[in-house]
Amino acid sequence: MLDNIKAAIIDLDGTMLDTAPDFHVAVNRMRADLGLGPLAMQTIVNFVGKGSENLMRRVLAVDYDEDGVEQRFEEALASYQEHYLAINGDYATLYPNVIEGLQALKAKGLRLACVTNKPIAFALPLMDKKGLYPFFDVIYGGDSLPKKKPDPMPLLQVCADFSLQPVQVVAIGDSSNDAQAARAAGCRVLNVPYGYNHGEPIHNVDSDGIVPTLLDAAHQIS
Repeated sequence: MLDNIKAAIIDLDGTMLDTAPDFHVAVNRMRADLGLGPLAMQTIVNFVGKGSENLMRRVLAVDYDEDGVEQRFEEALASYQEHYLAINGDYATLYPNVIEGLQALKAKGLRLACVTNKPIAFALPLMDKKGLYPFFDVIYGGDSLPKKKPDPMPLLQVCADFSLQPVQVVAIGDSSNDAQAARAAGCRVLNVPYGYNHGEPIHNVDSDGIVPTLLDAAHQIS
């Protein structure tokens, strides 16, 4: 059990939503624009979690060396963003017990923030489309602040927004990014086992526990 918790900071991709199908479609449409062949879903999933810029560089690095990646980066990013906005949320699905978990956290009186490395222009319409937006007092995207996860800045900003000490806040996410940011901020951290985590086992991540769902996370908090 985690006690004296007053707020939760929850990740989006891989934690509340399975957005890998959206990434798969948008990335491969971008690659087609550049005359490149499609990539498998799992290959793309392994690249997810550190923002769109990192995703584009990883995707281009399948075919190009470092110089080639940088030469094509701006074109690739613009193409990807255009395609992603066009299909944002069309193929994504909620993970089990996400809505029930958010309801349970709110019922315990916790304030909720979403901190994602997804650009805010993608995150807000996606959360609205999937019915997540009304649960959250604060939402920060990867471009909302000067630094993104695994830097602790976004989490510390939420603590300041809520006038809480970091030890009163738990971060819930699917990856080492979430855990590293939480540890650096001084927050507690729970991980879910079903997300992306850059293709690495979540059990290797330093956290206060692994919970099957957000609803289970709510039950762990007092």
